[in-house]
Amino acid sequence: MKTSKIQLMAEIAMCAALAIVFDFLPLFTAPQGGSVSLAMLPVFLIAFRWGLKQGLITGLLLALLQLVTKPYYVHPIQILLDYIVAFTSLGLAGLVFNQVKNRLANGNKSSAAAFIIFGTFIGSLARFICHFIAGIVFYGSYAPKGTPVSIYSLVYNAWYMVPSFIISAVVLIILLSSAPILVNVKKNRNQAA
Repeated sequence: MKTSKIQLMAEIAMCAALAIVFDFLPLFTAPQGGSVSLAMLPVFLIAFRWGLKQGLITGLLLALLQLVTKPYYVHPIQILLDYIVAFTSLGLAGLVFNQVKNRLANGNKSSAAAFIIFGTFIGSLARFICHFIAGIVFYGSYAPKGTPVSIYSLVYNAWYMVPSFIISAVVLIILLSSAPILVNVKKNRNQAA
């Protein structure tokens, strides 16, 4: 096995583990699940460092760790939406990993910051959509009387997803702007694909 594959697997495992640790240290926890935390940040870091596929794998690993450590489910489809698809989709931030990497390598921090925000937004939005749909389908009974279930799910999930997105984006901008080497892996990327 090549060193770069070992490095990649180790980084994915460490970042998934770090994500679950961050998830156990929330800034705020919502009553029916969901929290404001840095849990998404390590997944985004892998996505910006290694790319889409590796980001998706890290998100999937986080989802599986979530299921083992903090399971809450009402239906098998809800498990797919709230865990597997939601956390895996965080890796979609990797769609812009070349833009982030190249701009940081060229010293264009403001443009890199814009792509970091965009990538973080893509992953966060995809996760939000999964939780929003699950909220409508499986948690409608929690909606206050007279409140449309879709509005309840929108507000409830936005309450923790928007701050988590903002915090992740800000921390990543600061981290990657001050240490751009974190996304500039010195190896042939085709070896790890």
